[in-house]
Amino acid sequence: MIEARELVKTFDVSAPWLERTLSRRPRQVVHAVDGVSFTIERGRTMALVGESGCGKSTVARLMVGLHRPDAGSAWLGSSDIHRTLEGAQGMILRRRMQMIFQDPYASLNPRWRVGDIVAEPLLEHGLLTPREAPERVAALLRSVGLTPEDMRKYPHQFSGGQRQRVSIARALATDPEFLVCDEPTSALDVSVQAQVLNLMVDLQHERSLSYLFISHNLAVVRYVADVVGVMYLGRIVEIAPKAALFAAPGHPYTRMMLAAVPDLHMSGRARTPVQGEVPDPISPPPGCAFHPRCPHANARCRAEVPVLQDIHGIQVACHAVAEGRA
Repeated sequence: MIEARELVKTFDVSAPWLERTLSRRPRQVVHAVDGVSFTIERGRTMALVGESGCGKSTVARLMVGLHRPDAGSAWLGSSDIHRTLEGAQGMILRRRMQMIFQDPYASLNPRWRVGDIVAEPLLEHGLLTPREAPERVAALLRSVGLTPEDMRKYPHQFSGGQRQRVSIARALATDPEFLVCDEPTSALDVSVQAQVLNLMVDLQHERSLSYLFISHNLAVVRYVADVVGVMYLGRIVEIAPKAALFAAPGHPYTRMMLAAVPDLHMSGRARTPVQGEVPDPISPPPGCAFHPRCPHANARCRAEVPVLQDIHGIQVACHAVAEGRA
């Protein structure tokens, strides 16, 4: 099981000291992640969705140790990820989790051949010798739909979908248990997206992989996820099984997102436009961060931060839902 426990991450975006001193401005801090908790069972996929800037990618990096949290912890089985990475067992833990990045061209070294890119984790972790690596690399490339001959090519010689397959092959090199996928198909054409998603689903079934899937594409989420978490301004406002969330969303923000998705069967039906803009994360509104855009907000929503609670089998952080007003 993979677990996040009350993760908090802030970033200092203050102006330089002299500029702040002359203008008498205080430090400015972005609350990127604010108390995020969830669990992912082995062999299952949890998707995190939300608008740009809500903290999804920061959560992804916290879960693999690329960022260190200001508070809270992340666990892979019985291992505290951030504490273990700093100790003698850090390299062993890194084998168990890998990340697939959003832009396959930016995440691959343009000066290296594909064979060297995929072999790097094997050599870095001492799993194989340089003489043994090519055979394993060839098998990995075949497992993602490429050929052993592709080892001699450079990343720029591949299409976007093929480059993402190379990224997946590299992530699978150490036989991980947990993959963090940060919008792995958003830079690809729709037809290529389907190929990569089908590949990831097949690999999950073959290897019992657990996925944390970051996306803003609800159609993709509906296809790959088992559980969906909805983020808004650094907090998770709803966690529900996929079928329950798409059939009967609880939080007003989730309803707003789903109402904005084009649907052929809804032609002629009145649609509610998305209201307002995401608040400034440097100075978020008090109480529920969604209250400036919520049609159900009242005085309690503007003063008290809601917490996740189980309501009819789903976890929702909303005073209006808890009180039956929404």
